[in-house]
Amino acid sequence: MKRSMPPLAALCLALCSTLPACASQAANAPSDLSEAVRKLRYPTAIYVLRDDGDSAAATGMADADAGRPLGVDTPLRIASNTKTFTAATVLRLWEQGRIDLDAPIVELIAPEFDRLLRSDGYDPGRITVRQLLSHSAGLFDHGSDPRFAQRFLADPARVWKPIELVALMTEFADPQSAPGAEFRYSDDGYILLGHIVERITGQTLAAAVREQLGFTRLGLTDSWWEIMEVPPVDARPRARQWLGDHDVTDVNASIDLYGGGGLLMSARDMARFFKALFEGRVFARAETLREMLRPGPHKGSDQYRLGIFVDHIGGRDVYWHSGFWGTYALYDPATRAAAAGVTTNQAGYGDLVSIVRAKVPMR
Repeated sequence: MKRSMPPLAALCLALCSTLPACASQAANAPSDLSEAVRKLRYPTAIYVLRDDGDSAAATGMADADAGRPLGVDTPLRIASNTKTFTAATVLRLWEQGRIDLDAPIVELIAPEFDRLLRSDGYDPGRITVRQLLSHSAGLFDHGSDPRFAQRFLADPARVWKPIELVALMTEFADPQSAPGAEFRYSDDGYILLGHIVERITGQTLAAAVREQLGFTRLGLTDSWWEIMEVPPVDARPRARQWLGDHDVTDVNASIDLYGGGGLLMSARDMARFFKALFEGRVFARAETLREMLRPGPHKGSDQYRLGIFVDHIGGRDVYWHSGFWGTYALYDPATRAAAAGVTTNQAGYGDLVSIVRAKVPMR
């Protein structure tokens, strides 16, 4: 069973050591889930939402210095889990007739992006919106190159612009495959999608995502786009986040902000959104979700659709996404169960996923 996360994770793990475990807490949790979470070494929170109720378990501290325990309502950076929200926003624009998924991006991106891509051998006249959504445009992923981790850790206060991140893609490597040929995960494709959303809507990406996906209507009260938005009035303070013994809370959010990442969100809000998305409360038409989940013709489309991973378990599909800092969300259509988990230390990601997969979605 595939339990992967965006490629940058593996690069940074080599830089990390470990943190001591913290105190534990649990609420409304089945005893097996509560016990499994209680034993974890790193602060972790898991929230499960089913038709017949919910359950929650958490252990450790969101901020040890401030004495704040981690809970399922604690927001933190969800990194690439943001891609599902970006993709869903593009699909909302598609169902409104404002974007063609199969149109080349050449008419949708600013001239400076067009020039940059062409300078490295990419042809925006052949790359489509759908290929960006499905990671089949042939783009390299700047985040998977160790030089990027070295740069942002060496200068954590630097503010990165979207075009500067895409420029790293062109600096680090050439095109990886022909457009539409195969799945190759790339943050840069989602930076381009965020840019396209802003150009089409005339709004910031944060405002467009919030409006199109109905954050207020869905009750996502502990969710906002870092830097781009003011936190909701009643939002809890965010958790501190770690790469082993490196406190990366104050690394400038612009390293992962523009569509491939950027959202601060709690485990509860992630699960709420996933359940709403897959049960018809985000899109206006049922065919939009079918479009999101339809496999493409390219190699590797069995593992990633439009902004969402898919695994085949017990003869059925289960949909999920993960985030670099140690976040994970999943929906099982067979049981109508949504689950999300977060850890404040990336080193705890593997244990987090194991618990969600083993104890949460299947009955």
